[in-house]
Amino acid sequence: MKHGRYTTDLTDRQWAAIRHLVPAPKSGGRPARYARREIVNAILYQARNGCTWRDLPKDLPPYRIVFHYFRLWHRLGVWQALHDRLRGRVRREEGRRTKPTAGVLDSQSVKSPGPAEARGYDGGKKPGRAEAPLAG
Repeated sequence: MKHGRYTTDLTDRQWAAIRHLVPAPKSGGRPARYARREIVNAILYQARNGCTWRDLPKDLPPYRIVFHYFRLWHRLGVWQALHDRLRGRVRREEGRRTKPTAGVLDSQSVKSPGPAEARGYDGGKKPGRAEAPLAG
């Protein structure tokens, strides 16, 4: 399916790097109607532009097909494999080990294992102010 190039479309070089990680159509049955590359391009378009699946441009494969393959490939671990492969490739090009040996966690994002408790001082809850909730 030909369409105007979107900024999210894979180049030939990018497609060659990941083509073998994208599952091929099953043998038997009717032939695939849409090329795997077009499906991946549609998924990348949705991810980059943040539109709903239904709002994919009409020159891309139908959103139901694109969403079906997105979910299927997620369950099969295709996206994780792609991420791992590309991360390793970038790290090698930067002269680093393929797999990271350390990670950084933001303490504001890490969930605590226990129930949350009210601690500390919240200046926005000073008693005696008309907009402050009543203590009690």
